[in-house]
Amino acid sequence: MLSSFRRILPKRFRNDKPVIPVVRLQGAIGMQSPMRSGLSLASVALPLEKAFSIKKAPAVALIVNSPGGSPVQSRLIFKRIRDLAKENDKDVLVFVEDVAASGGYMIALAGDEIFVDPSSVVGSIGVVAAGFGFTELIKKIGVDRRVYTAGEKKVTLDPFQPEDPEDIAYLKTLQLEIHETFIDLVKSRRGDILTDDPDLFTGKFWTGRTAVQLGLVDAVGDLRAVLRERYGEKTQPNLISAPRGLFGRRAGLGVALKGQRLTEGLGEELISSVEERAMWMRYGL
Repeated sequence: MLSSFRRILPKRFRNDKPVIPVVRLQGAIGMQSPMRSGLSLASVALPLEKAFSIKKAPAVALIVNSPGGSPVQSRLIFKRIRDLAKENDKDVLVFVEDVAASGGYMIALAGDEIFVDPSSVVGSIGVVAAGFGFTELIKKIGVDRRVYTAGEKKVTLDPFQPEDPEDIAYLKTLQLEIHETFIDLVKSRRGDILTDDPDLFTGKFWTGRTAVQLGLVDAVGDLRAVLRERYGEKTQPNLISAPRGLFGRRAGLGVALKGQRLTEGLGEELISSVEERAMWMRYGL
């Protein structure tokens, strides 16, 4: 009824500006905690659903700014975007800000077109696992580590025990499987325009300008300019965020358990923050 009423209004009273819903996908992927939102399917599902449900919008724009993280969460977010695009018959335009690397690039692949800044960092199509070894440290401080298991591989890659070549070989086998899944996804989405550069799948990363030449992305462009060129000068981007709950938290994000002390888990939180910062620093950010 509302749309019918608009049609009979004089043109000067109508709000006929095209509106394109925009969802921001930012942060390390899968690194979610009670104190930090992170980027996961749980944290973006609601805004994505809302953005794709807007009937009059011809497309959905996604802003991606992520150094990567969990390959599982990356693929889940990618798949949810593609499923929603198909269900609602929407084009998906992705705009990369500082970085879309590793899992961040996997999410960007959900776009029908990917736009970048000339200085964006794009790529890093690979898999990494990192940790620390403390065997010498516990010897020096006189710690006697005691581990009891049922199953000889339950302590695979234990940082408090010497490295086992067999464990490392097994980890690399898993990494190769995950890498192949990533490569197949890139080829299925970008296969027609990818170059045959031998470094494409080595984990190397490039600036946005070079990524265009390699076929990893489509063009240099910013969100407002591209939307206005595509849908008209009066086009308005509309940022869609997760709804806030009673205490101002975004729906779908981690929250502290009832009665949980604020100091609980601060050590783990600090380590997680350092790891996330290191991910951004890897790309000079």
